[in-house]
Amino acid sequence: MDRLHARIGVRFRRSEPRRRARQYLCGLVSGLARKNGWTLAEQAGDVSPDGMQRLLRWADWDVDAVRDDVRDYVVEHLGDPAGVLIVDDTGFLEKGTRSAGVQRQYFGTAGRTENCQVGVFLAYRSSQGHALIDRQLYLPTSWTDDRDRCRAVGIRDEVEFATKVQMARQMLARALDAGVPVGWVTMDEAYGQSKYLRVWLEQRDVGYVVATRRNDDMITTTMGTARAEIEECFQQAKDEAGLDEYQVRDWRAWYAHITLAMAAHTWLSAARSLAANGDLAPATA
Repeated sequence: MDRLHARIGVRFRRSEPRRRARQYLCGLVSGLARKNGWTLAEQAGDVSPDGMQRLLRWADWDVDAVRDDVRDYVVEHLGDPAGVLIVDDTGFLEKGTRSAGVQRQYFGTAGRTENCQVGVFLAYRSSQGHALIDRQLYLPTSWTDDRDRCRAVGIRDEVEFATKVQMARQMLARALDAGVPVGWVTMDEAYGQSKYLRVWLEQRDVGYVVATRRNDDMITTTMGTARAEIEECFQQAKDEAGLDEYQVRDWRAWYAHITLAMAAHTWLSAARSLAANGDLAPATA
C-alpha cells in the first residue's frame, strides 16, 4: 500500500488530503462490513465523516491523474501483450433524484429498470488477474438538458451528453494512447453492435471480439467468458473495495470515490497475483 500511495500521493497538493487518501484506501481494503463515510472515518480514528467528505468533494487533488496512475499500476503488475480490454457498465442503486446522473434506467445487475446511476467502465484482464482501469458516469439527457440541475451537483457547463458507446471509445482511446499492452478488445451487444466503434477499432489496428445481433457459437462462448470476468471484477470491487458504498451526490465526489475504490481493488488484485506466483504472501494494508 505504501508503494501505491507514494505513486498517487504526488497528485495531492497538501499533506492533509494526501494522508487522508491513504486512510481512505486502507479502509476500503479492510475487513469493514460497510465502507461508507462514517465507517471509513471511524476506522481512521475520526469522530465524524467530515474529513472524508472533504477529500471527495473539495480537496485539491487531480482525480483523473490518479485514474491514470491506477491504470499504470495495473499494467505494471498485470500487464501482458495478450491482455484484453473489456467494456461494460454497472448500475448503482439510488433512492432520490438529486445524485448526479440518477434516473429510472436499465439496471443490468437486476435485469430491470431501477432508480440508479450508471457507470461505464473499462477493465483490463490478463493471465495475472483483472482490474478496472477507467470509468465514466453516464448522464442521461434528463440531466444534460437541465443545466441548473447539473450545476447543483457540480457538473460543468461544458459537460455535454455522450452515449455509452462514445464513453467507451473515449476510454479505449486513453488506454491505447497510453500504450496499455492489449491483444484484443471485447464488449457485449450494447457496445458491439455499434459499427462506429468497430470501425474505429479497425482504424486503430486493434483486434476485437464483440457481441452483435448475429453471433455465432464461438463469439457467444468468448463473450460469455469475458462477461463473466468483468462481472466478477465488478463484484470484487463492490464486495472488497466498497465501489458501490459511497454516500455522495456530487459529480466530482462520485469520480473521487470510484477512482479510490478502483485503486483499492487494483491493489488487492496485484497482491493476489503476486501471491499466486509465489512472490508475496497475501498482503495487508
